[in-house]
Amino acid sequence: MSKSGIQISPEELGDRLRIAREAAGVRQAPAAEAIDVARTTLIAMEQGQRRVRLDELQKLAQIYNTSVNALLRQEAIHVDLAPRFRRLIAESDEGARSATILLTELAKAEVELENLLGVQRVRNYPPERPLVSPDIRRQAEHDALEIRQRLGLGLSPITDIVTLLELELGIRVFVRRLHAKISGLFAYDEKLGACILLNANHPRERRTITGAHELGHLVCSRREADVFNENETDRSPEEKYCNAFARNLLMPMRAVSLKFKELTAGASRLTRRHVIVLAHYFGVSREAMVRRLEEVGLTKRGTWDWFQENGAITDEQAQQVLGDLKVPDSARADADRPTTLRLNMLAAEAYERGLLSEGQIARLLHLSRFDVRDLLNDLEPDGSVANEAPKLPQ
Repeated sequence: MSKSGIQISPEELGDRLRIAREAAGVRQAPAAEAIDVARTTLIAMEQGQRRVRLDELQKLAQIYNTSVNALLRQEAIHVDLAPRFRRLIAESDEGARSATILLTELAKAEVELENLLGVQRVRNYPPERPLVSPDIRRQAEHDALEIRQRLGLGLSPITDIVTLLELELGIRVFVRRLHAKISGLFAYDEKLGACILLNANHPRERRTITGAHELGHLVCSRREADVFNENETDRSPEEKYCNAFARNLLMPMRAVSLKFKELTAGASRLTRRHVIVLAHYFGVSREAMVRRLEEVGLTKRGTWDWFQENGAITDEQAQQVLGDLKVPDSARADADRPTTLRLNMLAAEAYERGLLSEGQIARLLHLSRFDVRDLLNDLEPDGSVANEAPKLPQ
């Protein structure tokens, strides 16, 4: 099959058709009936054993809610992450299903734009460490400290988990608004790499825990998808590992002990102010901070429950203590865009080079043409002409 000089093997086209069919939720029998062939013939087409005629391709593209161009485009990435999440998501869980589709579409669009522009994303993933130790929490602590050492973090707090995941490790991270019960998703694919989706509706501190948890999955079980809800109890050894990994990555025992002694020097009781400052320093929620203090033995078990039963530790109190130290949540504001800032910049570069038209960008990013025009205009706010801008070295 060829189009515009681009050659695609029958095996590659068949695989793309299978992925498109599964992503559209169409079974083999109705698809075969729609193009007037036997189901066995459709199977042969998907296996690359029987060539697809152009009229059949056009009909299948329509049924699968895609286009012939998308199926034949050389740069196009044809991956469906949904099957990897299938055992984790109930049929009635529409929020989780929508999140998996969103993660797939965002990652595929980003990779296709990178391929089109010749951008090579560097993967600096940590080595995979399957669970072998009988003491899962001990292994999680060791692996978390190993990553800290590898990245030169020492005992410093991680102030921006998204930047660390994206720029230091080369993971694809998206922050979008999801159903409240979903904290995050993780998936790994050879074509897409490691992909993480975080819930913009959750506070920054909660997203930090989620991002660290999902990094744990990349370390211990990267070929298994994850739908994370931190309010659920540990379901498996992998979940226990990832929860312990996140705590040790964000709040190393030695760093917590040193900062705790520094802040509480001369004090006889643990106060709300202590908790607020510690949580702010490590970039985690107040509950996560107190639970960690309990875990490492710096305060007695049940301390967080005591605070909850005696007026809690409120956002208003945190604002009074921190004042202007409270960091604005830019990721949540960016999540109100229809796509991510990086996707927008890649799309604008492809448009500027004449590689994609407005219509092609609209189809790739699932936007209207009006949204695409706004996107392109927003990235040139001063109205400057690209040809007049300083040139970058090639």
